[in-house]
Order: sequence, then C-alpha cells, then structure tokens
Amino acid sequence: MNAIGGLRQDLFHDAFAYRPLKPMRTDGPITRRLPRRIRERAAWTPHAVIVGCALIVVLIGYNSGLLDILPAVPVLLTLVRPVGAWWLLMIGSGFLGLVSGGSGGWPWTPSAFAAALFVMTVTAIRTRPRTAAWMWVLTALYGLFAEAVLNRGYFPTTPPLLFVSALVLLTVTVLHVRRDARQEVAAQQSVTAVERDRRTLLEERTTIARELHDVVAHHMSVVAIQAEAAPYRVENPPPELEQAFVTIRENAVAALTELRRVLGVVRAEDYQAPDAPQPTLAELEGLLGNVRDAGLTVEKTVTGAVRELPQGVELSAYRIVQEALSNALRHAPGSTAKVEISYVLGGLGLRIVNSAPQGLVKPSQGAGHGITGMRERVSMLSGEMTADLLEDGGYEVAAFIPVTAVQDGDAS
Repeated sequence: MNAIGGLRQDLFHDAFAYRPLKPMRTDGPITRRLPRRIRERAAWTPHAVIVGCALIVVLIGYNSGLLDILPAVPVLLTLVRPVGAWWLLMIGSGFLGLVSGGSGGWPWTPSAFAAALFVMTVTAIRTRPRTAAWMWVLTALYGLFAEAVLNRGYFPTTPPLLFVSALVLLTVTVLHVRRDARQEVAAQQSVTAVERDRRTLLEERTTIARELHDVVAHHMSVVAIQAEAAPYRVENPPPELEQAFVTIRENAVAALTELRRVLGVVRAEDYQAPDAPQPTLAELEGLLGNVRDAGLTVEKTVTGAVRELPQGVELSAYRIVQEALSNALRHAPGSTAKVEISYVLGGLGLRIVNSAPQGLVKPSQGAGHGITGMRERVSMLSGEMTADLLEDGGYEVAAFIPVTAVQDGDAS
C-alpha cells in the first residue's frame, strides 16, 4: 500500500501541474567571479541546456521525417511540467514507432530514445530519487510489454535504453543524496553553533553571577556587622540611633539572604568560593608580570585621575584585560601588546591592542568564548565594547564601562 501510494503521489497526482524551472543561483564558486552581465545571464543556463537537448533530438530525427522531430516537444515541456513531459513521451513513443514502421527500432525510435534519456534525466533532477525510480520501472514495463506483445520483428531498443537510463538515474540519485546530506549537515552545524554560543553565554553569565555574588555578599556582610557594632562605639547612644542601626542591620541581613537565595542557585555543588578577595586594577601589574614571563611583551599606559571604582567594575576590567592578553598569547605568538586604561569623568575606558603574530610558532585556534565572555561582562554593566582585526594583522579590544559619579554627600 505504501508503494502504491508513493507511485500515485509521484507520477499521477498533479502530473501536469505547472512547475516552471527556476533560474540557477549565481553565488557559486565559479559564477560569482563572472562579470555582472554574464552572471545575470548565467542564471538561465539550465534552460539553455534543455533547449540544446531538444535541438539534439530534432537533429537526430530530422532525416527520418517530420514526425521524428516530435519527441523534442516533451523535452521542452520539462521546463514547465516535468512529470507531464514523461507521460507525453510514453504515449507518443508507441504511436511514433507504429507510424515509422519500426525502421529505427521498437518501441523507441532514435529520436524518441534520446528524448527519453533527456526527459527522465531532467525529471529526476527536478523531482526526487523515488520519482526517478518509478519512471524507470514503468518505462521498463512499458518497453518489455511493447516488445513482447506488439513487436513484429523490429529491432528491440528497450534493453539499451534501460541500461543507459539506469546509469544516468543512478548518478542523479547519488547527487540528490549528496546534496540532501550536505544540507542536513549544514543545518546541523548551524544548530550546533547556536547551541554552543548559547551554552557559552550561559556559562559566562554563571561565572559573572558567582563573582558578583561574592562581591555584593561581602559588602552586605560588612554593612550588617558594622551596623550591629556601631551602637557599642558610642557612649549612651539615643534610642532612635540604636533603632536606626537595628533597622540597617535587619535590612542588610534580609538583602543578603535574598541575594543568596536568588544568586546562590548558579553555584555548582562542588563550587568553592574564593578565599582571597577578587582582583582589581590595582593588582594589574602582577598580571602583566605573569604575561611577560610567558613571553608576551606588554606596555601599560594609564591616563586620567586614578580613583577607586566599584568592585564590580574593577573586577570586570581586570578580567577583560586578562582575557585579551590571554588571547594574544594563544592566537598571536611573538606579538607585542599595549594596555591602555583611561579614567574619565563618566567611567572607565579600556583598550588592549596586540600586533600581528611573529615567528614560526603556529597560532592556536580558539572557539571565540573569550570574546563572548568579555562582551557579556561589558553588557551587564551597560557598557560598550568592540573587538576587531586591524589592517596590519593585529587585534584590538576596546571597551567603555560607565561609572556613576559619587557625590561627597552620598559618600559620607
């Protein structure tokens, strides 16, 4: 039942439906290098090939009479109705063979033989492998029936047609399968790349959330402890002051509990919070020393009035510089790097530039996770970042992290 259903769907359902052949794509490795005018005309190459096949059929049947050029019509019909063209050829070949008296072979005259190969090939290319298989089977049944029942001693042409068409259709089927496999692999690779980027983004967000949790939790704990100890530092504090410090401590503890409840879920079971404080820009010289020991020549330039920034900004800036220099070590061996830190009124500017790779050491290939992490850090702080190749082969990472100015009254 499945086989009959497939036969009905491929060769009977809407057999003469209008299916015009679309122009060929011109973005291939060869056509895209052609001049514009020639490239626009190259899109009609499949149509020209089919017209050329029809001319070949006309030349084959020209010497045999006017009727022998009629098989060229089904060849041209494959431009708009491929399956219908095959049915028309099947019906017309027997009639043409009877009219010609089988002088050129039965049931396929020379022109019908060539037309059958062209029509089956074009129809197989424009449809699918299963349709090509059904066409070949029905062509074999028709040809064997015509030779066994209607043949009057004419030269049989079905066996050579079946042999040649089987080779052609097998080739077309292999090309179909190869094209489908390539499309499936390309789609799978696209899905895999999207999932990998999404997973990388989630991992980076998890890392940042852990670090911010440690920073905020530390400060909230300090606030709670100081609020609890503050009344004992004042002799005979008024009740209003004691109540104010109690309220501050309760709010700090409540905020800390809520923070741990919300952000604590991002911790893995085996994650250990760092005992040492999170790094800041004040510890950047130690990082540069380690990088220099690894073989990368680094220069640091600081502009503007150096000031203490929020710990989240300090941590993110340190991590961005660290990741940019690590990328220079991995992907540009033998290069030199410059780190520029600008303290401006509205925030903090970072610029890390490395030169092109030098020497014989082959750069390692990365997955781009470092850039993703840096972008995510800057984005979470409402900043902006760019990462681009330079004309000389180097690489530049530039970021700006806004920092809200703290007024003196607020600081106190």
